[in-house]
Amino acid sequence: MDRIDQQEDQTGDAPISEAVPGQPPTISTGGQPAYFSCWDIHAYYGESYIVQGVSFDVREGEIIALLGRNGAGKTSTLRAIARVDDPALKHGEIWLDHKPLHDMKAHQAAQIGVGLVPEDRRIIQGLTVEENLKLAQIEPPIGWSIERIYDLFPRLGERHSQEGTTLSGGEQQMLAIGRTLARDIKLLLLDEPYEGLAPVIVQEIEKTLEQIKSLGITTIIVEQNAIAALHLADRAIILEMGQVVFDGTSQEVLDNAELRQQYLAI
Repeated sequence: MDRIDQQEDQTGDAPISEAVPGQPPTISTGGQPAYFSCWDIHAYYGESYIVQGVSFDVREGEIIALLGRNGAGKTSTLRAIARVDDPALKHGEIWLDHKPLHDMKAHQAAQIGVGLVPEDRRIIQGLTVEENLKLAQIEPPIGWSIERIYDLFPRLGERHSQEGTTLSGGEQQMLAIGRTLARDIKLLLLDEPYEGLAPVIVQEIEKTLEQIKSLGITTIIVEQNAIAALHLADRAIILEMGQVVFDGTSQEVLDNAELRQQYLAI
């Protein structure tokens, strides 16, 4: 994997100092590495060049809304961070809590605390709600207890013996998030958590994510419902054609109608 010598961060602030082998790069003004960082990542589906030099930092406990139009590269960026096979990361570095994700496979990234909740939720057929949760805890690191997950999602507790794939869409989303929290995670990656849900269920998921936010779980959320994501997130990163075109506060995006129209069509 190629290393990065010098580039400017996406906000146009201080340059990044030269990387030291075996250590994450640091921003020269602060001297401390971010809790999570992408540095000039490039990823491909076969010959299709999708993620084209994305860089951003996330502070511990921060929630980032990763936004953009359809095809902007949001989900591909999220998948590259989670180190799944597709898209293939060809260049760049990804660091979480001083550990190099770019050198890892998906299962290794999961073992050090990357938790991906995919858009399709991937509830395991034939297993009950509780069995889906217990399966996530077969190997360490163990996260939340089953009881704590039921406290967060009382509906899952009520349906603990029901087959997971027979739940409603909103309940399946709760199960997918709960299953991820059953692991000891440092970075929560949410891909379209409101996709296909009725407005009343979206509100329920929003309340759950607000609770997760209050717990200080570092989170990156990809969501087409940009306004909902912006109200939840601390910062927004907007992608266009696989590149970062905006990195700032969520409130800046909410207050800038021209920016929203140009890059989000809202």
